[in-house]
Parts: sequence; structure tokens; C-alpha cells
Amino acid sequence: MSLRVGDIIRFERTFTAEDVELFTKVSGDEGSHHVTPDEQGRLVIQGLLTATLPTKIGGDYSVLARKMTFEFSRPVFTTDTIRCEVKIEQFEEQGERTLITASFICQNQNEKEVLRGDFSGVIKNRFSIWN
Repeated sequence: MSLRVGDIIRFERTFTAEDVELFTKVSGDEGSHHVTPDEQGRLVIQGLLTATLPTKIGGDYSVLARKMTFEFSRPVFTTDTIRCEVKIEQFEEQGERTLITASFICQNQNEKEVLRGDFSGVIKNRFSIWN
């Protein structure tokens, strides 16, 4: 699958209490808002767990990230469905690697922005060469 400048990739995810518990264990981010449910029984998702949404493109396209910028707009709760839209800003082949830059916006099910930012990195055209 090839990418081009201007392509938009969309995907969504609903976070669960189990997601938060696992991320808490891995990250050590045990803020009370991540481990104590609110009056509606929801937990606040860790910001960096929310930030895994735009990094999904890294796994889908084998991107080795070099820079990532995140701006968190509002909290995300368990049971929220977050839709992420990634726009390819640069996709330039340079010999054995391809440079990629993308911007992204994530919104909750109420179309409220929760996260925006950008990332850049490289895609190795031959994975045996890492230098």
C-alpha cells in the first residue's frame, strides 16, 4: 500500500478500563484519575495512551518515528470512542528510505477535539540496512 501527500487515513478506537489498567501497569502512570472511577464509573485515559492512536500508522506502514508533537485538548474517558484522522504532509523517497511527515486530529464521539499534533520519521525501504 503506497501513501501520497494529501492522503487521509481514518480509524477509531473505544478505550476500556482494561486498556487503562494495562497502560497504568506498563507506564507507571498511577494518577488517581486513572485508577479511581468518576461518578459515571469512567476512568480518565492517560494522555500517552490516547496518543497511541496516531502512532498506529507507524505499525501499519513501518514508520520509524523521529519526532512527535502532541497537544492534548480535553480528557478522554473509558467508553469514549476516539476518531483519529491522519493527513500525509510529506512522503518523499530518498534512496533506501522514505521521509514521511503527517499531521493528525483526534475527536471524541461528540466531535470534540481531544488531541492534535504531528509526527515525522522514515520508512526503511530495505530493513537489513539500519545505518
